[in-house]
Amino acid sequence: LKDEGKFGDHTGFYTPVEQFPVMEVTKITHKKNPIFHATVVGKPPLEDKFMGYATERIFLPLLQTSVPDLIDYKMPENGVFHNLILAKFNALYPAHATQLMHAFWGVGQMSFVKHAIFVPSNAPRLDDYENLTKYILNRFSPQSMLITSGICDQLDHASPNACFGGKLGIDASNDNSSSAPNLISDDELLDKFKSINQNILELKQYFLDTKNPICFIKFDKDRLVKQVFDELKPFDEHFKILIFVDVSSRLENLYMLVWRITNNIDAKRDIFIRNELVCIDATSKFELDGYTREWPKETNCSREVIENLIKKGVLERDEELFEKFEIFG
Repeated sequence: LKDEGKFGDHTGFYTPVEQFPVMEVTKITHKKNPIFHATVVGKPPLEDKFMGYATERIFLPLLQTSVPDLIDYKMPENGVFHNLILAKFNALYPAHATQLMHAFWGVGQMSFVKHAIFVPSNAPRLDDYENLTKYILNRFSPQSMLITSGICDQLDHASPNACFGGKLGIDASNDNSSSAPNLISDDELLDKFKSINQNILELKQYFLDTKNPICFIKFDKDRLVKQVFDELKPFDEHFKILIFVDVSSRLENLYMLVWRITNNIDAKRDIFIRNELVCIDATSKFELDGYTREWPKETNCSREVIENLIKKGVLERDEELFEKFEIFG
């Protein structure tokens, strides 16, 4: 065994250095004028997303042989295949979704999935992300969550151990929601939060027309997120779901926020519950968090590389695309 890495991978991060078996190559043969097939990986969406789309369609009928009540499933590209799966099923009895979660986590490479959300047959289309999210948030409560552990993809960096860690399943087939919070503006809520901790730099609330709005918090981490969540208890009436992210995150970019959150959390370590409230720590982890592995950097691209690709005619200049997908970090 020898150390391997760091490699930029399809997760959008430089995956941790781990030991792998050494393979000795004694000879390589090839035909004349060979064609080497390859795909560019990194932050989503990149070329490998089409492999994910193909996997969805190819494996659906195979999954249905062991999970006959599964109607369809979707692997969003910003969930990088194994970090987030949305599934629609024919809900027939209590805890049916929980049964499907265990079935998913016990089948081949589907067992690598970290976060799975199950909705009934009458839910919006799985690719109608906005309306599907509202549907889930209007039925969600901590009682909808199953937090467990199991094997993870080798490339997962958030788990405290290589290859196994926390998993989260959400059952949205039943309405477990409670009343909506007493909403106030972003500025008002930020002022209240900053009165507790000045390292809360920004916040932005989404899906305010649901029973469980999501409040993203940009946090310059000076202590455990769990401690801050406890300190914010005086303002519990004003929120339902808090998600803490690093200062490099852009709160206006939901697409990339989903990518960072599903990459950066281990469900058993980073999800905290108080009554009907949920807090998620999607910040980078360090010794402060009891994290002993090396937290990887994102696979950001330099402006020089992009300009070179444009010059070669490989890439079109599209500043809006570069900005949307945070190509430069």
